[in-house]
Amino acid sequence: MKAIQLQSPGGLERLRSVDLPEPAAPKAGEIQVRVHASSLNYHDLGVVLGKPGSADRLIPMSDGAGVVTAVGAGVSEFKEGDAVVSCFFPTWQAGPATIADFLTVPGDGIDGFARELVTAPITSFTHAPKGYTHEEAATLTTAGLTAWRALVIDGGIKAGDTVLVLGTGGVSIFALQMARSMGARVIATTSSAAKEKQLLAMGASDVINYRDNPQWGDKVLALTGGRGADIVVEVGGPSTLPQSIRACRVGGHIALMGVLTGFAGDIPTVELMRKQQTLRGLIVGSRLDQQDMVRALERFDWKPVIDSQYPLEQIAAAFEHQKAGRHFGKVCLSF
Repeated sequence: MKAIQLQSPGGLERLRSVDLPEPAAPKAGEIQVRVHASSLNYHDLGVVLGKPGSADRLIPMSDGAGVVTAVGAGVSEFKEGDAVVSCFFPTWQAGPATIADFLTVPGDGIDGFARELVTAPITSFTHAPKGYTHEEAATLTTAGLTAWRALVIDGGIKAGDTVLVLGTGGVSIFALQMARSMGARVIATTSSAAKEKQLLAMGASDVINYRDNPQWGDKVLALTGGRGADIVVEVGGPSTLPQSIRACRVGGHIALMGVLTGFAGDIPTVELMRKQQTLRGLIVGSRLDQQDMVRALERFDWKPVIDSQYPLEQIAAAFEHQKAGRHFGKVCLSF
């Protein structure tokens, strides 16, 4: 089978297309999946650029979608021909978070989905939403479920809430779409006039250019009559968090899942405390969370936004496109 391996110590130039033996037939409780698509996340980019501790010849990519080609003994949840999508944490089935590392995450601690065939326990997959292409389904594992957890599970979104999303990456666009479907108002930020038009066309009530308005937290307060956003989907990290705290209402919820601006920085703790906000970190979600999300997605009238698609062999070019930051939505691999 065709696969991509990352040679240590990492770097886009060290991604290699290789031929590997096909995996063994599925054992009891396992399925074999013909992978047709994956999607790029900044987590994947960090791994391929040389995340410390990455194994030599690791197969990257945490997201995978495809078709079941064989089932092992005792498997009743899936059958041959089913469209499936992978789980970010295959060992986190349900309940509160218990995992604080990436040792079990495909494309990081274990081999991922940049390959044509995978044999794994059924707990590593869920059904894909009906009517989704493989590329659309592949966007759900990381970005889709992160947005779902930020809004629904942790944020407790309600119709009439105001949600603030930062930028136009996969999580932010998913959050915009989900929040609008649940009756919320969405305010978005960007630095691009072209992307501003796209965000407004997708239903954002207001778009703030953060380059023109570096104190964009105050702008959010002005747009909400001084109240602030009920939920902030914080993908930036240390450089954007102070403005997110400013933008969030008293008693509001800030879902922190991004490090796009770095790994550490100053936090205005007095304002966070004074406004009695909830600042909660999150990394994706459980398999049960994903199953709940899939059921909801089948009832919405929209599909994930895919910026561009690349063949598996052009994985380095796909990551270069992602690094440039010009994408709107998700960048996918099709194979």
